[in-house]
Amino acid sequence: MSLINEKKSSNYRKILLPVIIIVTTVILMMVIFKNPPTSSRGAPSKAPQMTVETTTLAPQTYQVMVQSFGTVKPRTQSVLFAQVSGQINYVSKQFRAGGFFEQGDILIQLDDRDHRAEVNIAQASLMSAKQVLQEEDARVKQAKADWKRLGNGKAPNALVLRQPQYEAAKAQVLSAEAQLDKVKLSLERTSIVAPYAGRILKKNVDIGQVISSNTQLADIFAVDYVEIRLPIKNKDLPLMKLPEEYRNAHETSEANRIKTDNTNNDSSMISNVVISSDLMGNQIWQGKIVRTESAIDEISQQLYVVAQIIRPYDGEYNQGAQIKMGQYVTAEITGREVDNALVIPSSAIYQGSYVYIVKDGLLMRKEIKLGWQNGTESIVTQGLIAGDQLVLTSLGQVSSGTPVAIAGEMPDQNTKKPKVPKERREKLEKIASQKGISVEALIAERSAAKGKTSKANATPVAKVDN
Repeated sequence: MSLINEKKSSNYRKILLPVIIIVTTVILMMVIFKNPPTSSRGAPSKAPQMTVETTTLAPQTYQVMVQSFGTVKPRTQSVLFAQVSGQINYVSKQFRAGGFFEQGDILIQLDDRDHRAEVNIAQASLMSAKQVLQEEDARVKQAKADWKRLGNGKAPNALVLRQPQYEAAKAQVLSAEAQLDKVKLSLERTSIVAPYAGRILKKNVDIGQVISSNTQLADIFAVDYVEIRLPIKNKDLPLMKLPEEYRNAHETSEANRIKTDNTNNDSSMISNVVISSDLMGNQIWQGKIVRTESAIDEISQQLYVVAQIIRPYDGEYNQGAQIKMGQYVTAEITGREVDNALVIPSSAIYQGSYVYIVKDGLLMRKEIKLGWQNGTESIVTQGLIAGDQLVLTSLGQVSSGTPVAIAGEMPDQNTKKPKVPKERREKLEKIASQKGISVEALIAERSAAKGKTSKANATPVAKVDN
């Protein structure tokens, strides 16, 4: 019997245990569903989380300035050749690398004694030819008289009148004159004369050297103005005033130039490009765009314009260090004026596509479209309107809708202050009523007391032994 009772009790336990677990689980679930947990998390704070600098956008007339770069090239560069041979017996003081010269200056003088002797020989040959011509002229006259005295009544032929001999004598005179002109020209070429006002780039010969015809004497270049070839980005072309030329442009431009020169002698000095370099300090030159090239560059696929610096070596127009051939320079070209343009700093643009503005105390992200941009400023065509407050402060990862305060402006008085827990506020109200002050004054008093205590704890006490 005892064994049977034990088996029955074990069977009951096996059945009741799962039932009890299931019932307990159901009861717990009902309690949880009927009493959901309440969140003690408060609403997001509407107080400003950061202070930003802003600027109010306003339309303006904007002068576009296009940036470019290039190297300085001479307007005219030549190689000075010798056209006759001889020994150099004179060299100008300015015949040196970097030396200046004016048009017509004698740079090199060759030994001309041989050439003078040739001139004398040619003059003697000319005199002999003239003597022969005079003799033949006298013979022609004598032949005419003889034929007339014979009285044949017929016209004499050319041989009778010695016309072939006379023409040959004239030819000898002409040949002698040409030979004299030739040797005189060779004598003149012993003086190497500057073809224009310029500067020596490289000197190849010096005094005492014997040179032959076609010897390279020096590399020279003109100094009336220099040129810089400047590439223009394709996006900048619509905003530039380019001096394009047409086939008949020279016919009207010459007349206009004469009229302009008569009315204003300084019109050619009007500057629309500023050339600068930091090679030798802060160098600045005034120039102008004079022409565009006829084709797009095949490598860069950009159009090049040519700028000129007028009288670059004249101290009256250009101060400071002189410009050098091959010098790298930057250019700031005056473009067109854009009316009603919204101009913003390029530093306020993020990833080239959006900016932040402040609206009703909240930070808002705005997608924009740019019409033109350089390194510092950008013209916005879409996304912003006049009156928007553009954020200038550099921001990191921020969300649109973040409360912000504007630097230099008083915070909004309607902004709600952080709430004090209910129980703590009740205690503070009791203490404040006992002291006869407000809760805010009590909180300020306690904050000041805590500050003094922390300072006292942080200050070390030094003992002085008497």
